[in-house]
Amino acid sequence: MSDASFARQRGETFEYAGATVEMVDAETLLAAARVNPVDLLRSASWPPPVKRVDLSVSSTDRPAGPAHVFSAAISTADEPYSKERIRKLVLGNDPVGLLLAKRIEQGDPIATRIVDGVGAAAAAAYKKLGLDRPTQPAANRRPATLADAVVGLQASVTYDESGTVVRLLAEVPRDDVTPAHLQAFVGLTLQTVIELAGPESLSGRRYVISREVMPKTPATTQTVTLDMVGGLADVVAELREVAVSFRHPDAMARWGARRPQGILMYGPPGTGKTMLSRALANEIGADFREIRTPEILDKWLGGSERNIKQIFRDARRYRVPTLMLFDEFDSIVSYAGAGGDAASQALNAVAGIFKQEMNDLIEENPNVLVVATTNFPHRVDDSLIRSGRFDVKISVPKPDEPSRAEIFRKMIQGLITAHELPGFQMFADDLDLAALAHASHGMTGADIKEVLRRVQLAKAMQDARTGGNVAPISQEELLASVRELLGPR
Repeated sequence: MSDASFARQRGETFEYAGATVEMVDAETLLAAARVNPVDLLRSASWPPPVKRVDLSVSSTDRPAGPAHVFSAAISTADEPYSKERIRKLVLGNDPVGLLLAKRIEQGDPIATRIVDGVGAAAAAAYKKLGLDRPTQPAANRRPATLADAVVGLQASVTYDESGTVVRLLAEVPRDDVTPAHLQAFVGLTLQTVIELAGPESLSGRRYVISREVMPKTPATTQTVTLDMVGGLADVVAELREVAVSFRHPDAMARWGARRPQGILMYGPPGTGKTMLSRALANEIGADFREIRTPEILDKWLGGSERNIKQIFRDARRYRVPTLMLFDEFDSIVSYAGAGGDAASQALNAVAGIFKQEMNDLIEENPNVLVVATTNFPHRVDDSLIRSGRFDVKISVPKPDEPSRAEIFRKMIQGLITAHELPGFQMFADDLDLAALAHASHGMTGADIKEVLRRVQLAKAMQDARTGGNVAPISQEELLASVRELLGPR
């Protein structure tokens, strides 16, 4: 199997009651649900009387910790009063109806207004008379529970008043959730469809569980999760430990343990320190507050000190989990204690206030986690980042060769997920990620992202000039982009 086909994820297939179900990249799907709800099945075809099944997975915070929420809604009713439904009701199969339907299809505005007007009036009359609420046996059914004993998943089953919608809901702790739970919930959903449509109703049908119905946008700094980070396994593992300690304050309190109050991440530019900070915020479900140098340093006497005090005053009032990122930390507190000019004195004053504010921040507001990043750790005074203020110090190095291969893999996979459509292939099938990693010696994650951006731009320009029929991105084109960015050596 080529590296590119590995990046272009294929699904795992299982059979259920005669139906074939394919789950595409379930691990990534579950990771994406930590940030935004993921819808899965809206465009599928269902046996009568089932008209629609909405299946989704999302994330929520519970007192015991964050959880993945699986939900499904199985509907036996038509979409309420859509134009398509109204037109079907009004036009029927008589000759006049078929003629009007043909005129509407040809874009006749008068026929369209007549039919839509009659249909809207009929729909309003039906609604007023209460004829729009069909009676279904499910209306009198009581809430129940469905279970999958293999993975221990339980789903609650409820019915709406009209009896046309059956809802399933199940939760799994985020740290425990696996693709097996998703497969089990899909099975319970299909079991409910069978109860409505009959034991053989799914035979020969095929369903794909994927993110195809979602707007296809690549991961951004705002939506990145730790699962999406490539090539930094040790760093990610350490940040996961921080996230677990943040999400379980009861366990911390039971043992008299104190989670880290501050994290210092340091390393060369472009290694992903800011991205990791955002991923950590998403991992713990926290708001993200980025504080940059201009928000603090002020040319007026005393202004910088007032700014840093106000930032921490606001931090003590946060009532939801919040990660505060001090990016380019060294530019805020550089060379604390050095120099006697006015600028150095201002920096010393800011550094001194920062120390005081960090001393008891976690005690006054346990909702806040402080992260500082720097490319130049030697410029930061040791007293500022001592334990108790910054308990965790993480080096974020340039990626080695295996790490670069992993970064290429995840970035290419993300682009494929976001942009490939039926009939359009973005990357060739013969990519050699190991060769790309070897050729990109010394590059950071930011450099690899730029390599891909340049090739994408070149392909888009070629597409614009020729009107299509552009070949997928090849191994040689990627290698040429790597060589171009590295320059002469």
